[in-house]
Amino acid sequence: MPRGRYSLHDPHDHTPLAEEHFQCAPGPSGWRYVSRLTGPAGDQRGSVDLALDDLGRPIRLELHAGGWQVRGAALDGVTWVRTDPTGTHATEGNVRAHAFTGTSPAFLVATARLLRLTPSSAATRVRLVAFTDPVLAPRTLDQSWALVNSEAHATDNGPLTVDEYQVTALDTGEQHAVHIAGDVVLAAPGIELEDLESPPSRFD
Repeated sequence: MPRGRYSLHDPHDHTPLAEEHFQCAPGPSGWRYVSRLTGPAGDQRGSVDLALDDLGRPIRLELHAGGWQVRGAALDGVTWVRTDPTGTHATEGNVRAHAFTGTSPAFLVATARLLRLTPSSAATRVRLVAFTDPVLAPRTLDQSWALVNSEAHATDNGPLTVDEYQVTALDTGEQHAVHIAGDVVLAAPGIELEDLESPPSRFD
C-alpha cells in the first residue's frame, strides 16, 4: 500500500499551493486513493477519496475543498452532486464523459488506468469533468493521451516500470508529459513526489 506525499504548485510560476498526503492500494474490486491536503502554512485544505472499479471507472468520488463538497460516480456518463459550504444548496450535474479529473495526482493514475494504453496504441481521446479549486467548480474538457515510452528500472524490490504519457489539451493544443509508475505519479506539471514510504503497487 503506497503511502507518501506530493507537493502541488502552480505549473506556470511554481507558487506552492498545497501538500497532498496520500495512501492508495489495489483491491478486489479495483483501486482506491485517499488523501488530505494542507496549505503552505499547514492549514487544512481538503481531501480526496476516489475508488475505481476493475475497468478503471470511477465508482465513488468524494472531494472536499474550501467548505465545498462533491460526490460523484460513473452513471450515464458521470454524475455528481456539489454542495455549498452552508450545506443548504446542492446542485446535480451529469455529462457524457468518461471520468473525472482535478488537481490531485490520483486523477492522472485513474485516467491512465481507464485507458490502458500500450506503446503501440494510437493517441486516445478522453472527455473528463474537472473540478477546479478553490470551489470545486465543474468544467468539461477533452484530452488526448498517448503512451510514448515504457521503461523498466532496476530497484531493490525488483524492476519498476515507468510509463511516460504525452497529454494534449484539445482546446488549446498544449502538451505536457506525465510519468507514472504503478499507482504513483513520479512527475507531472504542478506535481512533485516528495516522499514515498513503500513501492508503487503493480496493476495486473
